[in-house]
Amino acid sequence: MAQAARRSRRDPGQITLVGVIKTVPLERVREALAAGLRDLGENRVQEAAEAFETIGRSARWHMIGNLQRNKAGRAAELFDRVHSIDRIEIAEALARRAAQAGRRPKVMLQVNVSGEERKHGIEPSALPALVEAVAALPALELDGLMSIGARVERAEDARPAFAATRELRDRAARATGVALPELSMGMSQDFEAAIEEGSTMVRVGTALFGARG
Repeated sequence: MAQAARRSRRDPGQITLVGVIKTVPLERVREALAAGLRDLGENRVQEAAEAFETIGRSARWHMIGNLQRNKAGRAAELFDRVHSIDRIEIAEALARRAAQAGRRPKVMLQVNVSGEERKHGIEPSALPALVEAVAALPALELDGLMSIGARVERAEDARPAFAATRELRDRAARATGVALPELSMGMSQDFEAAIEEGSTMVRVGTALFGARG
């Protein structure tokens, strides 16, 4: 990560490593925290809730999977950041429950830059309107975008999607006047290219914890 940051003339300290703990035994998660990991990512609310009982607030919690409206209440209680908002209805549900819990989680909007129908994320053309709508919710702090690129054979092949996300962010920020400094892009196989294209958060599981069963 540090090498990729320096190659793009960026400060390595500005990039957050989110350790994806889906199906990882808690013993290994605790080892990673002891080694200095401070940010944990989960795809599902229930699995995060189970891990949270053991780990608590010794880490920052990131929701990186698709969030369902009926899970918004528990998500508002657990997560410090939700990466995957792609509908105003989800943002509004999360905001209501966050206000009730006295919390103000940070959120990011997920954009479907690959155009794949099976992927979640808002269409790029609809991004500015969603930015404005979510930014108007006082119980949430909108500060960036997240994208999941198409699966590729080589890390370099993911670079255009990362660049497209950065450019979408820049255009949306100019169009709306909403600051969007954070970019959640890149996973185990391509995080270096993502950092070189402007990512401020990389979501890494396999490279940290090994292949899942």
